[in-house]
Amino acid sequence: MTREEQLLKAMVEAVDTLVDDFDLIDFLHQLCDRCNTLLDVSAVGVMLADPTGKLQVIAASDEHTRLLELFGLQADQGPCVECHRNGATQLNVDLYSPARTAAFPLFAARARQAGFRTTHALPMRLRQQSVGALNLFDAREQRLGDSDARVAQALADVATIAILQQRTIVYGNIERAQLRAALSSRIVIEQAKGILAERWTTTVDAAFEALRRHARAHQMRLTDLCHQLIDGTLDTTAIQRP
Repeated sequence: MTREEQLLKAMVEAVDTLVDDFDLIDFLHQLCDRCNTLLDVSAVGVMLADPTGKLQVIAASDEHTRLLELFGLQADQGPCVECHRNGATQLNVDLYSPARTAAFPLFAARARQAGFRTTHALPMRLRQQSVGALNLFDAREQRLGDSDARVAQALADVATIAILQQRTIVYGNIERAQLRAALSSRIVIEQAKGILAERWTTTVDAAFEALRRHARAHQMRLTDLCHQLIDGTLDTTAIQRP
C-alpha cells in the first residue's frame, strides 16, 4: 500500500466514526499504528483532555511509551503537555539538548532512559476546541521534514475531527460524555491486558496486541472483550497467542 493510499485509509477510518458503536480506544491505537508506519518513528502516544482540561494518556504504540507519557503527566512536563497548554507545535526536539529541554528536564531525562533521542508534539485542535496532543518519539537523531510534519498534523487533525463529531452525534455533549467513556474503557483494558500477560507469562504489549487481533477478528468492541476476560466469561484459550 502506497503512502497516499494509507493516508486515504486513515481518512476513511475517520468517516467510520459516524456510527453509534464507534470504538474510540481502538481508533486512537490505529492512529498510533498509522503514525508509526507513515512517519517512520519509533513510538507514538496520544493524550486527550478530560472534562476539566486535565490531560490523560489514552493510547500509545507500546507499554514503555505509555509509562513515559504517564510520567510526563505526573511531573506536568514534556512537549505534549506544553503543546496542549499553548497550542504550539513542537518539532525536532533534541532530548539531549539542554536548551531545547529546559522547560521539561525531568521528562527529557526519562525519555533518554527509555532510549529516545528526538521527540515531536502536535496539537489536536479544531479552531478554539483543543482535545489533546499527539506525541512522536524517535530513537534516532533524525529530523521530521516539512512533508512528514504536514502528514503528522493531518493525522492529528483527522483524529480531532473524528473525536469531536462522535461526541456530538452520540451524546450531544461535546465536552464530557465520550471522553468519560474512553477513560473508563482504558481502565478496563489495562486490567485485562495485565491479567492476560500474567496468565501467559508474556509482556503486556504482546497481550494487548492479541486482544486487539481477537476483537477485530470476531467483530467485537475491544472494551467488551476485556470485560469478558475480567469477569471470567471469556475462554482465553480461544485467543491466539503471539
